[in-house]
Amino acid sequence: MKTVTLDIRSPSDAMTDFVEAWKTGKSQRSARISFATPELLWQVLTAKRWELLKAMCGGGQMSIREAARRVGRDVKAVHGDVTALLDAGVLSRSPDGKVEFPYDAVKVEFMLQAA
Repeated sequence: MKTVTLDIRSPSDAMTDFVEAWKTGKSQRSARISFATPELLWQVLTAKRWELLKAMCGGGQMSIREAARRVGRDVKAVHGDVTALLDAGVLSRSPDGKVEFPYDAVKVEFMLQAA
């Protein structure tokens, strides 16, 4: 099963991990998409976009129309959500214009601490 971890990390922490992987030639054990703050994560991953990711999880490449059909929403609205997820690096686009969430599972990892 191919899993992606969504987490909250500073850009410098994410870059440190990247440099370490580059130097050693060993990648992380799972894919990781990092956000700088919890607020940014929730801004990008709204309830409707979570629903869209759930419908696309493990589904392979698909058209935006197919993604909209799977979630029972308007194509134009789903197009806006797909664009936001592409911009955030959560979805990928194939050369033929289809979109894909290339993971079978999502793990969200962050800690809430007292200020």
